[in-house]
Amino acid sequence: MSLENAAPTTDSDTEKEVFQTADESQLSRVPDKSDNEVQLQADDSPPDGGTGAWLAVLGAWCCSFNSFGWMNSVGVFQSYYEFGPLRDYDSSTISWIPSLEIFFLFFLGPAVGFLFDKYGPTPLILVGTFLHVFGLMMASLATEYYQFLLAQGVCSAIGLSFLYSPAISTIATWFHKKRGLAMGVMVTGSSLGGVVFPIMIERLIENPSTGYPWAMRIAAFLILALQIVAIFTLRARKAPAPKKTPAVIQAAPSRAVALAAPFKEFPFVVMLLGMFILMYGIFIPVNYIALQALEQAHVSESMSLYLVAIFNGASLFGRLGSGWWSDLAGRWNVFIIAGAASGIVELALWIPATYQSATIGFAVTFGFLSGAFVSLLAALPASVSPLPQIGYRIGVVMLVLSLPALTMAPIGGRILQGASSVDDGWLHVKIFGGVMSLVGSAVVLYAKTLYSKLWAAF
Repeated sequence: MSLENAAPTTDSDTEKEVFQTADESQLSRVPDKSDNEVQLQADDSPPDGGTGAWLAVLGAWCCSFNSFGWMNSVGVFQSYYEFGPLRDYDSSTISWIPSLEIFFLFFLGPAVGFLFDKYGPTPLILVGTFLHVFGLMMASLATEYYQFLLAQGVCSAIGLSFLYSPAISTIATWFHKKRGLAMGVMVTGSSLGGVVFPIMIERLIENPSTGYPWAMRIAAFLILALQIVAIFTLRARKAPAPKKTPAVIQAAPSRAVALAAPFKEFPFVVMLLGMFILMYGIFIPVNYIALQALEQAHVSESMSLYLVAIFNGASLFGRLGSGWWSDLAGRWNVFIIAGAASGIVELALWIPATYQSATIGFAVTFGFLSGAFVSLLAALPASVSPLPQIGYRIGVVMLVLSLPALTMAPIGGRILQGASSVDDGWLHVKIFGGVMSLVGSAVVLYAKTLYSKLWAAF
């Protein structure tokens, strides 16, 4: 795409001028509409508040708690399976169970986003609730590796995607000027879930009267209760019309061309590349902070569990704070600054964190800074996408991030195994994470300069 053909338009997210392609400008107005219809469409902007909008945030919060919040507890299952029912399998084989959970959450993003644009959130939330709860109930009965893999790594994992993607896309349709704050409030659910689920699951597993089977069932009942709230509160701002093709697709020569449109926009592709790289930098510490504390900082096993809870607790404030700040300073600006600061903290604080107090300090600092990544992950593509395609384009971002979600654990493991000593291995992992955070932030900054005038980059 050539920037010479771009037409400047005001982006109220940052109150600066951004570039929009001529094709997008044409798609925003359908030729067969009258001027009055076009004006009504332009005036129909998100309300940025009201009972319906904040009830949608409540429902989205419940979905976030049950999806990303649940995913943050996968480390508990990794250790339990290794020393429990799957003790005959090696760590890399067992790791496919939590890895597939993360993979499906992101990989199904475009498909779920396309269905959201066509049918709205309610049918998808119903499907996701059933699959997630049913998968956990079946996992409570599992005894063989393939049963755990199918129940928790596939069935429940697919349900996660049907919960998270529609929730975050719905928020984007209710809010515009306050979108960063609304999404920040929503993703605090995943942080709180990351505190509650690991501690609850471990305590229930250790309790002889409950054990693993009832730990999974109690978690499933809690998820079901919150999802009932989400089903009745997470509503689309407008009723979906399944029989009507969106105007943005009608204006394109074919549906295939419309679906491929994000990949033909150079600034959007650069943004995807930056997020792809940044994903490694942000989630390497998320995946390995507990193991690094055990092997290098020599903390106790119980302390390593609480370290994950401390990280997620700090992330809660970072997600909420970055959402509020982004509405004032600009979502791209806050996202880029937080990503770069996360990389600096990995290099400056995580490398020397070879004892308990330093590791706790890193968990608090990095948890707060990295919260902006999850908080603003959907706000960036939503700010540069046509409203009828917000769900699909957020799904495209999730699809791109599914590859690092699936491969980051094996890559980190390979780095550790290839080192001559434990300390050298962790040094290389920490450098890898810090460098990827810095490089990814720089690429996202370049994408912003493509959407904005160079002088308005900050």
